[in-house]
Amino acid sequence: MQSIGPYKLNNSLFLAPMVGVSDAPFREICSESGAGLTIAEMLTCNVELWSNERNRLKQVKPKITGPHVVQIAGADPAMLREAAQLNVQLGASAIDINMGCPAKKVLKKAAGSALLKDVELVKNILKTVTASVEVPVTLKIRTGWNQENRNGVEVAKIAEECGVQLLTIHGRTRECRFRGEAEYDMIAEIKQNVSIPIVANGDIDSPVKAKRVLEYTKADGLMIGRAAMGRPWIFEEINHYLVTGIHKSEPNVFKKLRIIESHLKKLQSFYGETKGVWYARKHVAGYVRNLPNSKQFLSHFNKLQEGPAQLDFLKSYFENLAIDDGAIAA
Repeated sequence: MQSIGPYKLNNSLFLAPMVGVSDAPFREICSESGAGLTIAEMLTCNVELWSNERNRLKQVKPKITGPHVVQIAGADPAMLREAAQLNVQLGASAIDINMGCPAKKVLKKAAGSALLKDVELVKNILKTVTASVEVPVTLKIRTGWNQENRNGVEVAKIAEECGVQLLTIHGRTRECRFRGEAEYDMIAEIKQNVSIPIVANGDIDSPVKAKRVLEYTKADGLMIGRAAMGRPWIFEEINHYLVTGIHKSEPNVFKKLRIIESHLKKLQSFYGETKGVWYARKHVAGYVRNLPNSKQFLSHFNKLQEGPAQLDFLKSYFENLAIDDGAIAA
């Protein structure tokens, strides 16, 4: 799969729409690091809530070469239709509908993966939204509500009939949340039963695992979520391995530093220095996870209140790592 509707993709590796993570700055970083498609964090279909800053920023189009995909969530077909139409007017290239989120606050509104319990409502939502916009509509689901009600194949067939152009499946039920291991049997079964492109999601954290999942499910693409946090270069590593069969070396400390510095500057520009400093702490914790003396580094880094101070301290930490490793700047 190298396209969605009229949009050509560099590859079939997608960044998942993780709430609080997949904002415009991170989408730009992952796109620069080899992701073929990035999807914005989940946005409520209640347009009355869009005036708050968090929701407004979720709709900002990142500076990327690929299409700008906005994900919407809700349970009311009319509200989802309005949300889809308004996002297209604001510049969305495609609309993704969330029927996979397991969060309790989403389920309370009968949205996210709760929709999988009501296939008639699923059909109504998908028909309504696909008929209301001219851009591609995609869908994200789980394999079902629980192990006894794994109706992913039925929902996939409905999606295809309703004009959905791509389906992403997380290999867990809602009941599983993010516990245990993702399973790929249902994804493989869905792939055999529909002709629209299928994207496999869940626990894809290495090039070897990526290849294994693709071969097992016969999926058309892969979606990567948590494994990209603190490691956006995973997209390049996976793509290189899938194309060549050869493992690509992880970036050296200087390349990592350049990526992280770029990310922090994007965060500060996007959110303003104060909030940019706050958001940087979460991302930097991911970047330095498993690196030497990371706990001591973070203890000091998280107390810093200014963007330039964060960048200076980050640079100092990585330069010390380079000295310890005997690395040479590239």
